[in-house]
Amino acid sequence: MTLPPTHVWLNALLFGLQSVQDALLWALHALGIAGETHGAPAWPWGSRIAGENLIIDVALARQFAWTLAALAFAIACVLIAIFWRRARRWLIAAAIASLLFAPWPSSSLWLTAAVPTSFHTNPSGFTVESIARGAHVYAAQCAACHGADGRGEGPQAAALRRWPPTMASALLSRRADGELFWHVLYGMRDDAGVTMPGFTGRLSDKEIWAALDYMRVLSASAGMAAGGSWPVPIALPALTVTCGDAPARSLSQWRGTQRVRVVAVDTRHPAPFEDPRFLTLLIRRDETALFDTRLRALPGAVAGVRRVSAPLADGLRATARPAIATTVASTTTTLGARADCFADSPEAWPVFAQIAGTTPAELAGTEWLADRDGWLRALAPTGKRGWADGGLLCTTSSVGALLTSPAAPDPLSATLRQMDNEPVRFIKGGFVH
Repeated sequence: MTLPPTHVWLNALLFGLQSVQDALLWALHALGIAGETHGAPAWPWGSRIAGENLIIDVALARQFAWTLAALAFAIACVLIAIFWRRARRWLIAAAIASLLFAPWPSSSLWLTAAVPTSFHTNPSGFTVESIARGAHVYAAQCAACHGADGRGEGPQAAALRRWPPTMASALLSRRADGELFWHVLYGMRDDAGVTMPGFTGRLSDKEIWAALDYMRVLSASAGMAAGGSWPVPIALPALTVTCGDAPARSLSQWRGTQRVRVVAVDTRHPAPFEDPRFLTLLIRRDETALFDTRLRALPGAVAGVRRVSAPLADGLRATARPAIATTVASTTTTLGARADCFADSPEAWPVFAQIAGTTPAELAGTEWLADRDGWLRALAPTGKRGWADGGLLCTTSSVGALLTSPAAPDPLSATLRQMDNEPVRFIKGGFVH
């Protein structure tokens, strides 16, 4: 018999364990056994199943899976024995034998410390607006120790008893979101004392969740700077999408379960043509805000700006419109329609620039790919070579460079195939790749 690939059964095991713990928590809360904290049910125990340990130790995960199978078999035998009296003796014996021969792993290996908010997540979701808000919170409250780049080398870091951890690692994926929230709120201690102060009374729950969202983006940025990849998977941030004259829709409503290509466009990098292999989302810079900022930076510049009257501007548009329409029509007939779905958020441009590990001024022309589950997986930097220079930045194997090498006839198609063949794996403390 051919066993399924490791990532298939391991993913199913971890997802099942997470679902069972979630269901148990909500059931206890509904029965009044588990209380509530910070607007969600509170985990009532000091331990939880450590999915983050199981995923890095396949032998332990396999041992744990066989133990669960033996336990399930024993329970089934007992239930059948209740109704089948003639075979009760043999069924009870089989249940006992399965428990005796089960490869019980040490509880210290598959249990880890938990806090009341271990199973909490950001109630507003991972959004562009939350990330932008978190950037301000991080700069004001966190950068002094953790550093503006997230590498743990802020100006006050040397005065601490323990250096802050770097964001350019898989740190965030090994901690549950709710546990990070708890540690930011109440601080961290070891046997020698406080290792990180808490922010109770200084930051609201919303601000803490926003800072954690920004830390994910900062982790991607720091990873790009350190090794040219993302140390942890990062989701495609939620935002509002506007397509042509259609009403604005949320990202989840617009994309459904389709892949998404994100493209940063400007006057020198126009919108690409639609591709049936994915939906295309365009992000553009808020040129009005940028222009106003530059004017404010130049004393006396505003007085020298000559405003064009509305009638004159309308006349210029009307004169140019026929020529533009003719050009667009001929191009569309040859190559199809250009993408026209835009991210309706001024914060999208700087957020995606940080995810790409570049500056907003150099972002135009950059492309990203998100898989069907909504995870950003690949990036193509701006330039003439496009996806020949791009590829998966979130992968489970070392063959990505071969699949997306310049010798490949279609690097984009190779990247899409690899992205589909290597889904992001699930663990309790987050997601790893």
